[in-house]
Amino acid sequence: MKDLTEHFVSGERVFDGLLLKVQRDVVRLPDGTQGVREYVKHPGAVAVVPLFDDGRLLLERQFRYPHHKDFIELPAGKLEPNEPHLDTAKRELLEETGFSAGEWKRLGVMHTSIACMDEAIELFVARKLSKVRSAQLDAGEFVETLIVPFDEAIAMVKDGRITDSKTMAALLWVKTFGT
Repeated sequence: MKDLTEHFVSGERVFDGLLLKVQRDVVRLPDGTQGVREYVKHPGAVAVVPLFDDGRLLLERQFRYPHHKDFIELPAGKLEPNEPHLDTAKRELLEETGFSAGEWKRLGVMHTSIACMDEAIELFVARKLSKVRSAQLDAGEFVETLIVPFDEAIAMVKDGRITDSKTMAALLWVKTFGT
């Protein structure tokens, strides 16, 4: 198998935002020449497929400014520094929905935009859900929860009502491979 690795030569941070950082690196390419790679650094995230015992699914509706529209998606959120992925998943589910889960299972990881971002989202299924409190959203966060049959959520993927990539990937994973 041919070695396709690109090796770091030098780099600089060209933007240092609250959430995202933009990096520009010079790399040595497999043929020995140099190239430039610009990419967004992201702290990483999780997404949760919260399934009720009767097969219904807990979703969220949230306005996403870059697209200027509401999206239907799974509960999700970014990692805090040194926070284990499962802890993030539990925290985000509780904060955004007020639900906790008695059973957790990791499904896998997805890389959202491999050519220009290093974001990786760990996918989890949460079962044995129970409402323990009201949602406690972060400042500036506005979310509406929805409970729908799982097959209805799959239909929403098929007909374009759900277009969020992490939600599509996680739901189709569960539909295809189970939990």
